[in-house]
Amino acid sequence: MVKGNDVNIELVLMGVALYILIWEKLPEWGDWFNRLIAELPSPLRSLYEQWHCPYCVGFWMALVLHGLTGIWTLPALGELPSYLGHLAVPLGWFLDALVTATLIYTVVIGLRALGLPAMKAHLMKDEFMKSAFGGDESAAQPNAQE
Repeated sequence: MVKGNDVNIELVLMGVALYILIWEKLPEWGDWFNRLIAELPSPLRSLYEQWHCPYCVGFWMALVLHGLTGIWTLPALGELPSYLGHLAVPLGWFLDALVTATLIYTVVIGLRALGLPAMKAHLMKDEFMKSAFGGDESAAQPNAQE
């Protein structure tokens, strides 16, 4: 068994990046992606619509990414005790996917929690600039040629 408390974040970062791309950014980048989703067979379209939860989709992403890359979030799960026999490998994959999904969920929820105050601050700044300078933000900027 692998000793230590090693945690790899590569799968988590890939999962978060894919989640943000597929569920948050692509739907905003023009109509082509939304048309593509609309053209999917009903079961796949339904799956996409139901998998907005970062934990749920994170589990399946973790399984696929682990299969493609061979990376473990918790490397110790790659060497479970021999008394588990043939169950050791699928159990290791399952547990690792659960851990990865939990971390993906935590990161996505954390980003959302940070994003809301940042967005509010940006909107408040815009409102202040408009009220203080009559809607012309360039008036608030120092002129580089002066």
